[in-house]
Amino acid sequence: MQQTKTANTANTSQAQAWNGYEGAHWAAHHDRWNAVNAGFNEALLTAASIRPAGRVLDIGCGAGATTRLAARAAGQGHAVGLDLSGPMLEQARTVAAEEGITNISFTHGDAQVHDLPRAAFDVAMSRFGIMFFSDPAAAFANIASALRPGGRIAFLSAAEPEGNEWLTALTALKDVLPIGGFGAPGGPGMFSLADPDTATGLLRTAGLQNVRAEHVQAHGTWGRTAAEAADFLLDSGPGRHLLGSVDPAAQALARRRLTEDLGAHESGGAIRLRSTGWLLTATSAA
Repeated sequence: MQQTKTANTANTSQAQAWNGYEGAHWAAHHDRWNAVNAGFNEALLTAASIRPAGRVLDIGCGAGATTRLAARAAGQGHAVGLDLSGPMLEQARTVAAEEGITNISFTHGDAQVHDLPRAAFDVAMSRFGIMFFSDPAAAFANIASALRPGGRIAFLSAAEPEGNEWLTALTALKDVLPIGGFGAPGGPGMFSLADPDTATGLLRTAGLQNVRAEHVQAHGTWGRTAAEAADFLLDSGPGRHLLGSVDPAAQALARRRLTEDLGAHESGGAIRLRSTGWLLTATSAA
């Protein structure tokens, strides 16, 4: 699992975030973030339809959970994870080595400009790693060029903000925390592709065919208790930023109210919150 350093990065603001606190937090808590998003894995892998000898490109792979799933599905092939975040890629390599997965590699790069091998992959996939491009048109065109004729994409992007219970819980604190713009589509950011027409239009512009957007939802585990889930949310990048904008009394009030709100979502010894997404699929020209 040889590291390839980033040759060029156009998405500088996101590179700074994901190589700073945000990336370090996701790397340190990779198991917990995977528990948040794992409910979408089945739909993603079904859409990707990875063959035993397939070559797979995982965009925005983070700590490599979906790349490892792809590598297992392509036991006679190979899976490559691409991400901007050095801390998360370091974690990805460590876990893959611990699990003895050998048909896998990770590349530190920006999908907008990284020199991807042309017509090299059967599948390009992503679990919520495509919403942070500063130039999504360039990114999708670059990814499309890396697909073999008849290759497939299976991408998950965040759907309507109001369909995500973690965000609903945070926005309920708008009288305490300076919450604004969280749910507004626009990029780069979590909801930059929340409009399916925008997302599918970008894929068509990249030259992809048979473009579809399917609305999907899943519940994720955010913690064992409401207090643990509240701490996890507020210690993430956005939560940490919001808390840093108010005084200690407001911080304590926000934490207490969020804990109370999340308690309503306790089920089976865990806090489970619904998230929504668009499952984007398409093929390259045969």
